[in-house]
Amino acid sequence: MPDVSQILQSVESAVPKPDAVPLNKRDFETLADFRYQIRKFVRFSEHLARQHGIKPQQYLLLLQIKGYPGRDWATVGELAERLQAQHHGVVALISRCEKLGFVERRRSSEDRRRIEIRLLAKGETVLDKLARLHRAELLSLQGRFIVPDMRAFDRH
Repeated sequence: MPDVSQILQSVESAVPKPDAVPLNKRDFETLADFRYQIRKFVRFSEHLARQHGIKPQQYLLLLQIKGYPGRDWATVGELAERLQAQHHGVVALISRCEKLGFVERRRSSEDRRRIEIRLLAKGETVLDKLARLHRAELLSLQGRFIVPDMRAFDRH
């Protein structure tokens, strides 16, 4: 899985040089509005998590475990990538969630060196409640939260 620097390098090589396509006022408005919509959703999410008694990062950890592609568990390294966080910070976050009864660490039956982070019933319950509320919010934003057509920037 590519890291942020690899993604940025890929994007930079595919996009015309910054000075080749001047940006106009509308371009800045589009970028600013998109960033504003993202921030509003993130604030909504943070508030919702706190309102339900957990920290926003705890919700994100539970979500990334449950939503990990192809399976219902993830390793610490995989979670660090998905959360875009440092490995040691994710270990501490997992420990806090473990103390709350949301997750467990389990040694893999396939590779005894691998530790799988899995949701427990309490984690599933809180995640399900919060994910349903997040889904409802996203549905309410249909038509308002739109990824801009960035190719429009090339048409100047």
